[in-house]
Amino acid sequence: MSDTLAVFFAQLTSAAASTAAGSPDAANTPAQPWWLTWAFPLLFAGLIYFAFLRPQMQATKQKEQTVKTAKTGDKIVTSSGIHGVITNVKEATVIVKVADNVKLEIEKTHIDKITRSDSGGSDSDKPAVTAKA
Repeated sequence: MSDTLAVFFAQLTSAAASTAAGSPDAANTPAQPWWLTWAFPLLFAGLIYFAFLRPQMQATKQKEQTVKTAKTGDKIVTSSGIHGVITNVKEATVIVKVADNVKLEIEKTHIDKITRSDSGGSDSDKPAVTAKA
């Protein structure tokens, strides 16, 4: 059985080699320029960068900036859906008041949305500014 398969593959490869070598088109086909060989992979890499990687990096940068600007008095929503008001800001965490006599210490990285009022005027005059992290 293995002898028959070996003979079959030997004949198949020799037939393919003789066809490629004997083909008149193979000798007359000009070689592609080097830049054309690399054009598609480079174009594809650029597409991946601008379609997926760059927007993700910008969103991460925006979220980091929003979290850095968190201050006492800001209303927040965490990634787990907890609503509260920041009462104290530490280096990596914030203390959030969620109800009377209930305060939670939450990592800054888990802040999903910050809602703060514009300064200078009453809250009823101006709508709240929402920063989605």
